[in-house]
Amino acid sequence: MTVKLGYLLPTRERVMHGQPEAAPILDLADRAEDMGFDSVWIGDSILARPRHDPITMLAAIAGRTSKVELGTAVLLPALRNPVVLAHQFATLDQISQGRIILGVGIAGDVPNIRAEFASVGVPFEKRVGRMMEGLRLCQAFWRGEPVDWDGRWPVEQGVLAPTPYRPGGPPIWGGGSAPAGLARAGKYFDGWFPTGPDAAGWAKDWQIVKDAARDAGRDPDDLTGALYLTMVIDDDAAKAQQQIETYLEEYYGVAAAILAKRQACYAGPAEGAAEWLKGYADAGASHLVLRFAGDNERHMDAIADIRGSLGW
Repeated sequence: MTVKLGYLLPTRERVMHGQPEAAPILDLADRAEDMGFDSVWIGDSILARPRHDPITMLAAIAGRTSKVELGTAVLLPALRNPVVLAHQFATLDQISQGRIILGVGIAGDVPNIRAEFASVGVPFEKRVGRMMEGLRLCQAFWRGEPVDWDGRWPVEQGVLAPTPYRPGGPPIWGGGSAPAGLARAGKYFDGWFPTGPDAAGWAKDWQIVKDAARDAGRDPDDLTGALYLTMVIDDDAAKAQQQIETYLEEYYGVAAAILAKRQACYAGPAEGAAEWLKGYADAGASHLVLRFAGDNERHMDAIADIRGSLGW
């Protein structure tokens, strides 16, 4: 099985450290393509964890790259009007000539995210239904036919132009490892894109996703099994562990021990990193998206060597 490797751009980290300039981030995207990464990703938050807008940044990257896939890790569709969102992603898919992957999620139940939803006038408790209806409306527009919609966003004979470069629109990957999230990914999405758990746990959950797809009359082999992984590669394992714990706590404002229960992380030498990544591939994952806890250029070089050793 071919395993793709993606790279998460440090948009949040750069803003946190008072470095909001976009040019260095765009340069990292260019570097990722030149080094053979298969995809480049950007996270999403408006106020809870401030960062560059992912749709705008991906448009800039799409205009200066030609090979890498471009994705959101993950977008919160519930924060956006789906009529506007459908237009944005159709245009973005045209700019990239069909390289977009729409990773989506519902967001965690923490105070700053609840406040973010309130700030944009979206009821937090309704976020799942709002996301699912909004995505269905996007897909209806992406078919290029007149849309009548009697729901949260009433539409009468609405026609979107342009439609996406890829017929039917970009693939949608759903994040989350809760039982409802696994079921949604299998029943409705084109891929499953969680932040953990370990390889054995991921394999078990992946089987649940595939069973849900099969029960819904879908072919499970049509789904992509993906992962969002956080890494520090260093020969000094203790130093690497301290670096990743500091990174997580600064990023989320939560104790690293709590985050470790729901986010798959690796800290240690390159040999161990190779074995760790291979474990997920052996479990059936075909697209691994890597977030580095600092030292992005050095980590990109290290991953290139690891990839070569694994024959990916």
